Amino acid sequence: MIYGNRKNNIMQEIEILVKVSTPVEEALKILQKYSFIGSKKVLDIYFYDPLRKDLQPDETAKIYRCCRLRKKDDHSFMAYKNDHYNERGEWQYSDEYETEVSDFEQALHILSKLGLAPLIEIDNIKHTFCTEYFEIVLEEVKKLGVFLEVELISAPRGYDTIEKKKAFIQEFIDGLDFEVSAEVNAGKPELMIRYLSEINELPTKRSA
Repeated sequence: MIYGNRKNNIMQEIEILVKVSTPVEEALKILQKYSFIGSKKVLDIYFYDPLRKDLQPDETAKIYRCCRLRKKDDHSFMAYKNDHYNERGEWQYSDEYETEVSDFEQALHILSKLGLAPLIEIDNIKHTFCTEYFEIVLEEVKKLGVFLEVELISAPRGYDTIEKKKAFIQEFIDGLDFEVSAEVNAGKPELMIRYLSEINELPTKRSA
């Protein structure tokens, strides 16, 4: 993440994720009219705690709180995320605490010693673009396909609620000239958990 909405020193992620049907090469050509930040290979490892239900996915694959270790080219980051859902169980936004770490392998050892275990890995290539208001990321996600994630980095005056901010993002997505799905209303971790559950490869241990 390059930017974010900060509230009470918490990085607040307000974004919309959609599945992309348009071929990657064509989508990238369309996005070239925006400021290109770069393409990076990113590995995200999400961890769960076998002894704490709040750090485990629920029966519907939702993650309410999680720890993530990210490797982005030569840089590594550790984050704790708290996801917020509406009354229909649809993801709305996340509170995120993130810091850079100097040694990816040492961070893995620390999390292991704290009792956390790897839950899922998300391996992808992110092509990032920016406008005044949005960070736009076209993602090629191993096992899941191609996605477009548009995150709000600032908003015009008057866009002061989550609903208004998400409507502003959706209006931007609707103006793009390529085929996308409706909002997924789930993050890539939840989608990966569902996928691995279907093929019985999800390493979860429920707490007593």
